[in-house]
Order: sequence, then C-alpha cells, then structure tokens
Amino acid sequence: MTLLIEQLVQYARQNSPFYAALYRDIPRSGWQLRDLPLIDPALYWQQSQTLSSWPALTGPIIDGHVFKTGGSTGNGKLSVYSREEWRDFVRVFGQGMGSQLNPGDRVANLFFAGDLYTSFLFIHGALAHSPVPVCEYPFTGAVETTLLAQAIETHQINVLAGVPAQLLRFASQLLERGQVLNSVTLVLYGGESLFEEQLSMLSLALPNARYASVGCASVDAGLIGASTPDCLLGEHHVFDGDALVEIIDETTGEPIEAVGQTGVLVVTNLQRRLMPLIRYPTGDLAVWCEPTDTKQRKFALRGRASQGYRVRLGTLSLFPEEIGGIVKAHLGPASWQLLLARAEGMDRLTLRVAPDGGLSNAVKGALYTALLEKYPTMNTLSQSDLLRVDIACHTAHNLTFHPRSGKLLRVVDQRSYVVQTEQPA
Repeated sequence: MTLLIEQLVQYARQNSPFYAALYRDIPRSGWQLRDLPLIDPALYWQQSQTLSSWPALTGPIIDGHVFKTGGSTGNGKLSVYSREEWRDFVRVFGQGMGSQLNPGDRVANLFFAGDLYTSFLFIHGALAHSPVPVCEYPFTGAVETTLLAQAIETHQINVLAGVPAQLLRFASQLLERGQVLNSVTLVLYGGESLFEEQLSMLSLALPNARYASVGCASVDAGLIGASTPDCLLGEHHVFDGDALVEIIDETTGEPIEAVGQTGVLVVTNLQRRLMPLIRYPTGDLAVWCEPTDTKQRKFALRGRASQGYRVRLGTLSLFPEEIGGIVKAHLGPASWQLLLARAEGMDRLTLRVAPDGGLSNAVKGALYTALLEKYPTMNTLSQSDLLRVDIACHTAHNLTFHPRSGKLLRVVDQRSYVVQTEQPA
C-alpha cells in the first residue's frame, strides 16, 4: 500500500501543476501520508471548466468520461475519468454492491441521467459487474409512478435502487392511492443519507423490504466505502487497495484512529491518475466503527462537516463558497451559515445571515431570488413540497460556533440520522 501511494504522489507531482505546487515543500522521500497537505476543494476545482488547461489534470483527455459534480451545465465542477479508470470504478463498486443482492434479483434502476449526471450510468455499470446474476430494469428517476408500480407487479421486480428523495416520492404516491407493494424485498438507496422518518414512510408502502446503502461513492472523490449485509444503515467498509480512507479532526487536522470519535472523511483514490485525488476532504463527517487492525475497517457517516464544500439536500448539491459569494454581493462582509433540518416530511434549508443594520424585505427578496437563479433545482424541489427554503436574520453572536475552536460553523446539520441497534437480517 505504501509503495502504491508513493508512486501515485510521485506521478501527480511530476505531471500535474496543481500537485507540483501543493507538494513544493514535501521532500521526495521519507514522508508519511499525514505529512501531505489536504486538498483545498475550492482551489482544486477552480479551473475545472477549462479542461484543456486545468492544473489538476496530469495529461490531455484522449479517451474516457466527463461528468458534472454539481450546479448547472454552465457552472458545475467537471470530473474526469479515463476509460480504464471508469471501468475499474464501476467494477469494484459493483462487486461490493453485489454482496447485497441475491441470484435472480430483478433490480429497478431509479437513479438519474442526463446533463452530465453520473448516478444512473454508474449504477448501470456497477450492476453489470455484480458477482451474482441479476436482471436490471433501467427506468431512470423520471419514470411515472403508475407505470413503475405496474411494471414492478408485472415483471416481479423485487429490488428498487435510487435516491431517497425519489423513493419517498414514489412511496408517498403509492400511499395516497392506498397501494402497498409486498413484492419488493430490498431497497438500495444512494446519493444521500436515509433518515428515521423517511424509513418509516417507506416501510408503510414497502412493508417487506430490507433497506441498505447502495454503497458510498461520489463522482468527484470516486470510491469511498462498500455496503455489505453486515453493515448497519450508514456504515460502510473501506475499499482496501482501491481507496484509502482517513477521518481527520476538524480542529487539529490530525488523523483520528479511535472508535466513535467524529471527524471529516478524507479519501485518497488509488485508481485514478488522470485526475488524482490525494487526501481529498469529501465534506462528510464520519466515525470509525472498528479498531485500527480490523481488515476492511468499517466507518459510519454522521452528516456534513461544518466547513464542507458541498451540501447535499435530496438531489440538490449546494456549494457554500458559491452561497458565500451571493451573500457578499447583497450584504457585503456579513456573517452567515446554512442550517439543514427535516420537519413535516421535507428537507429545510435556512440561510442564516447577520448583516450590520438588519435585513430589509427588499434585500431579503433579492437574496432569495439570487439563490433560486443559482440553483434552479431548489425552486423545483420547493414547488414539489420536497424542500423549504428560508432566509433568517440573526445577530452575529446568535449564530452557531464550534464548541471547542469557537469558529463559525458554515454548515449546521440538524437532521436526525438513522442509528440501528441490531444487525440487519
């Protein structure tokens, strides 16, 4: 493992201007992983829209795939895989995902496609590498509820794979019609966490289903963790040999090894050379579930980091640095933070601002309009009663700060994550 990391770092610093600058003060040998600086995501993605001159890349894009990590087509960050890297990505993930499946399972792929979005294509590829034979029904997340329910019964589909927001929409519409699907035995969710109240609603419409993560990965970071039947909800195994996972203390920056201590999830991808990711903060909080010497050690996700560069709400990705730019344009150097919560069956996003002199209705309206213009999906989710967006005026001292460091928390996540006390069946 050590040799592989050394080779990756050497290749990155020789071929990528970004890493050459990042590792300028790192000796050629004798260093340890913890000696390497963490990637600053804002700097890393700064020029990703111009792929021909993006400093993070180690060479030209000759073959492969270009995907988007968030935002609209015009401003989303672009993530690049060579053809071989993409094949390795879906193969390894599919082998982990396949551990949740049984031979002959019929899987409805309800993830989303189009506009450089990754998830549908990714799960389609992963299912093709399942170690057990399964049959995929590639509906996408845009399938109409009535047609999907009919197809599940007609084709005896027993596995649903999708993002919680789409699965909840489907379950809600089933319940409105008084319909229950007893034939579904497994629900694989991905892209966001599953919350306790969401699990209760899904169970009403799909009473015989077991619920499990499809696995933990992202288009930017690549492989993160595998979900297997011995994992509780929110838990994942590390991909030994393909990705290196660290949990880092938010305040000190030191690696955490103790079980149960929360820190920022940091990933080093050992597969990728065209767009290397070395000590990349995912923006998630996590804890170790097992001691250091455990093979394929398990970790559990615990929400978003306070300084996380991306916030996930359903199918919506928000970038705090972009929101900071909007706030500055309308309020100047005002303090602000994002509050994430769930209530009455929907996600709630509150932008807390603390401007000098208060907040007029006109400026509040302009700030709200600017948010919707930056993130059109926000408006779509709001109109579908899946998201409530508010702007709240505070005094600076009434915002939430880190209890130890005293730093302003950029993201405050108050959503209640599912915690199981028993092993899944």
